[in-house]
Amino acid sequence: MAGRIEDYALIGDLETAALVGKDGAIDWLCVPRFDSPACFAALLGGEDNGHWRIAPAGADTCSRRAYVPDTLVLESVWETVGGTVKVTDFMPPRGGLPQVVRRVEGVSGRVDMRADLRLRFDNGRIVPWTRTVDGRTVAAVAGPDSALLRADAPVDMSVTKSRTSCAFSVSAGERVTFVLRWSPSHIPALAGADPGAGLDATLEFWRNWAAKCLYQGPWRDVVVRSLITLKALTYEPTGGIVAAVTSSLPECLGGERNWDYRFCWLRDSTFTLSCLLRSGYREEAVAWKDWLVRAIAGEPSDLQPLYGVAGQRRLVETAAPWLSGYEGSRPVRFGNAAVGQLQLDVYGEVLNTVYSALRAGVTIDVQVWRLIASFMEYLEKHWREPDAGLWEVRGPRRHFVHSKIMSWVAADRALRMARVAGLRGSAERWRAMRQEIRKDVLHYGWDGELGCFVQYYGSRRIDAAALLMPRLGFLPPDDRRLHSTLEAARLLDDHGFLRRYADSGGDDRVHEVDGLYGGEGTFLACSLWFADSLALTGRHQEGREQFERVLAVRNDVGLLSEEWDPVARRQLGNLPQAFSHVALVNTAFALHGTRMGSRNGSGGRHGDGSRAESGSRVQAAH
Repeated sequence: MAGRIEDYALIGDLETAALVGKDGAIDWLCVPRFDSPACFAALLGGEDNGHWRIAPAGADTCSRRAYVPDTLVLESVWETVGGTVKVTDFMPPRGGLPQVVRRVEGVSGRVDMRADLRLRFDNGRIVPWTRTVDGRTVAAVAGPDSALLRADAPVDMSVTKSRTSCAFSVSAGERVTFVLRWSPSHIPALAGADPGAGLDATLEFWRNWAAKCLYQGPWRDVVVRSLITLKALTYEPTGGIVAAVTSSLPECLGGERNWDYRFCWLRDSTFTLSCLLRSGYREEAVAWKDWLVRAIAGEPSDLQPLYGVAGQRRLVETAAPWLSGYEGSRPVRFGNAAVGQLQLDVYGEVLNTVYSALRAGVTIDVQVWRLIASFMEYLEKHWREPDAGLWEVRGPRRHFVHSKIMSWVAADRALRMARVAGLRGSAERWRAMRQEIRKDVLHYGWDGELGCFVQYYGSRRIDAAALLMPRLGFLPPDDRRLHSTLEAARLLDDHGFLRRYADSGGDDRVHEVDGLYGGEGTFLACSLWFADSLALTGRHQEGREQFERVLAVRNDVGLLSEEWDPVARRQLGNLPQAFSHVALVNTAFALHGTRMGSRNGSGGRHGDGSRAESGSRVQAAH
């Protein structure tokens, strides 16, 4: 049985990732990419859907675990009657084929260990043909997939149709390392390099990357851990950034709100990129910009909310009836139907992030400027239309206030970039568009009786997305309407955390929005946006208390999922969630009070109205 969502730690190689439970089991791994079918899918079913456990014989969960500081290398320690053993799990940054390395090391005494491997290709559905190669090596193959398991010491491997298992012992100072390598079935998976050297190289890679972080505030360790997590969600070959590494972890246990997040949402990617930029990671900005241009090339009317890691557009949503679902939460979905929705806010998110990259010194070339111009031409014609909104509601389109504000952001950032590039031909139209959108939102999006901005025109529903206004610059931080909306957002409070939206009476009926069975937990990013807004409107101590409330629900290795159930005190939704970790980093910057974020590409999120910095470089098409 899968553990709690918060029981899992992440390891990855910048192309895919695995989740390791406190019980020593890897219950989730997709190969060779984040969005490939899983070969370990016990997380969404049972052990027979694929997992790999290494633990002391008869043991339940590890005594303690932690990442090696500033790395994505996980160390789990087991204290038993016979002695103490440490298991080190990692995935070397990809130099060829994906591999998972698990090193078992005796610390004291002598500990009897057991390893159990159940490979299941095609999302836990296909049992491969498995054979013993020699006393240390087992090979498995089925259809397009193959895998090779090798130990670097003699172990007694037992191979049956459904599993490979072995029993061995380690004394103090002894080590046994297992390497599992995937390959296409037409390419033999070789044994690979020395796993010890791979560990050293992996540690060095992550330490060098973490050392570049510019944040020097009081929560540096927390920020660095979130940044490492965000880096681990980046698909290195293309620069795309996935929203999470999992699919169908539920927003409500036993409910239907189970989505596949292993894709690149433009919105999530832009939030993530802005976060990385302000933290000093310019290379990721360049890679993402290049991914963006390739992924969305074509007509602006064809812009999708999400794409595959390689930029693919067809992400058909299907169900997997052979998987019972996490704690019975069905259906299990692969692919995501939101790919076909109209979400106007993403145009603003993309232009805001391009502007952030410009301010950070990233070259904006002719092709990118043409992309900006085409986006604006499309928005000029379509910003007045209803859409599915930030929350991707699977119901009728509405005039979501946040979508209108992000259209305003698009016009505002395009104007700023045009000024820097000396491109004034369209500036007057964009200025008029910006002014018209602002008047529209202030007239139709503001409810004077409630004293706050609402979710969509004509509604009385309060939406946490309004908390982003101070950072977007739509209104200045001292505007009374922002303060009033901030107070109204307290109606979203549930035991100190915020839900995404609710009716003005505070009655939580979010499950009624799209007709799906089951509600959802509190949304961690929204809880952090609230802390952000408190800090940006001068209520620093309240903001700090809200921030630390969220920090307290991270799991033991610092990971956050999408949501938190404050009653059952459990994490909900896909893990780790980029949205949550981005919000955490941004709030740490806001509370620290540094201007470092603005100097390194926060891109107008604080509404300072400043021009792009003189160090920015633009190659513009006149």
